[in-house]
Amino acid sequence: MTKALVIFLHSMAPRYLRSSFRRTPRKFFCLLLLLFVPACIFGLYTDHIKVSYFFRPLWDKPPAPFIRLPHYYAENVSLDHLCRLHDWSLRAAPRRIFDAIIFSNELDLLDIRWHELDPYVTKFLIIEANTTFTGFPKPLFFASNWNRFAFAEEKIVHYVFPGTTLLRGSHTDPFKLESMQRVAMNSLLLQAGISYGDVIIMSDADEIPSPQTLKLLQWCDGIPYKMHLELKHYMYSFEFPVDYSSWRATAQIYTPTTKYQHIRQTDDLLSDAGWHCSFCFRHIDDFVFKMTAYSHADRVRRRDFLDYRRIQRLICQGDDLFDMLPEEYTFKDLIKKMGSIPKSASAVYLPAYLIKNAEKFRFLLPGGCIR
Repeated sequence: MTKALVIFLHSMAPRYLRSSFRRTPRKFFCLLLLLFVPACIFGLYTDHIKVSYFFRPLWDKPPAPFIRLPHYYAENVSLDHLCRLHDWSLRAAPRRIFDAIIFSNELDLLDIRWHELDPYVTKFLIIEANTTFTGFPKPLFFASNWNRFAFAEEKIVHYVFPGTTLLRGSHTDPFKLESMQRVAMNSLLLQAGISYGDVIIMSDADEIPSPQTLKLLQWCDGIPYKMHLELKHYMYSFEFPVDYSSWRATAQIYTPTTKYQHIRQTDDLLSDAGWHCSFCFRHIDDFVFKMTAYSHADRVRRRDFLDYRRIQRLICQGDDLFDMLPEEYTFKDLIKKMGSIPKSASAVYLPAYLIKNAEKFRFLLPGGCIR
């Protein structure tokens, strides 16, 4: 009876009401499109990098996996035993090691690096340019702080690269300017007296191999001709450990065909071989300088990214300075790394010089996030 009544009332309703009832969903759908489509376009325009990174698992493939070489070390264990654990053998005399870096403004990390590696390194090679990778004039930070590194004066081979200053409004590929400096390192190595069979460390200033790693490179026969060094990655300080994703640092036995590079050169990767501390600066203006000077300066998408108070807040929170998503190849890894970097209260297995001078480098240790 009720169903019949509904049918009757519907048949008696004015035609315009029935027509209006049918058109309402269509109007509503059109209204949604008018709101949704512009919002999507605006979002892509303002955060296209973020959107691209979120969908990276769909458009990019991960690189081929590394062959991870075990890394054995413990205190009071002989080098002969450590070499044999790696299926290598002990040399009669140590190899010479040449530590070669491109330098920007990482003075504190350079201080830690060279003090940590000084007992094992024959020559410290350092190139700094008078311009940034983005083509702006740059102070010679190392040259103006030479006295700070006087302890290694006899080992230092320093070269000022004549950079290219861009005209206002012009643009060039910052990776091309970076590559030119790395090419210049090949000549500097010859000037420093490197010979066949010596070891060269190719890395950035903030990629620090451990002394244990250098001992193996010095004293063990049978090591791979070239291998990447897996470094524990930190952000802002050693209070914020990220992962073990840093692999670009390379140790290579020198030959006349050796080229200084900061790209993948082999599948061999020595596990847990040191530390990579990104954006680990003492002063906020050092953060701002690097953000606008290095090869990824295009990540500064808004002027407020360089606000000092914002940078300080993000440092203490362990959040990304560029408001970017993690660079991952699976949604599982992407989601796992989203959000703030968890703080660590551990200061174990860090550079010895850092711990010996903890007060001097308090900003790099747990609880020292205020700059």
